[in-house]
Amino acid sequence: MTKERQFIPLNIAIMTVSDSRNDETDKSGATLVKMLVEAGHKLIDKVIVPDDMYRIRADISRWIVDEDIQVIISTGGTGLTGRDGTPEAVTPLLDKVIEGFGEMFRVISYDFIGASTMQSRTVAGTANGTFIFCLPGSTGACKDAWKHLLSIQLDYRTRPCNLVEIMPRLLEK
Repeated sequence: MTKERQFIPLNIAIMTVSDSRNDETDKSGATLVKMLVEAGHKLIDKVIVPDDMYRIRADISRWIVDEDIQVIISTGGTGLTGRDGTPEAVTPLLDKVIEGFGEMFRVISYDFIGASTMQSRTVAGTANGTFIFCLPGSTGACKDAWKHLLSIQLDYRTRPCNLVEIMPRLLEK
């Protein structure tokens, strides 16, 4: 007999990394907020930070130690330009890297933008029991990542497995 699982809302923080966006022009951050709320999750915090490694690390670190935040999603700063430094800022903070996230994102993205997806340095991992996902700054990339990866793996009802069900075990020693 299969027992139906109930949805478990997660507490999520959103970071937009950009030197030029503000609350009115942050379409990607707003899209992520809209999608996560529509899915039934809770927005705990949202910030816009410049493309500066130490500002990114400061806010991510603050969220990593906040026991109320279970998931962090950033958008922006994952490209190849000189100012793109989100992976360099976040990766040293990770306890474990989820290589499959970046790999799967680029596979999915290939269907929409072709070989240009190789320019994405999307990264994900865990830190202090918190999941962290660093997405590109484009709204389309955020929608694709949410629709095809995050909304599925951040849903306890997803079978055969999902990220929610392993959350209690992330801090095992």
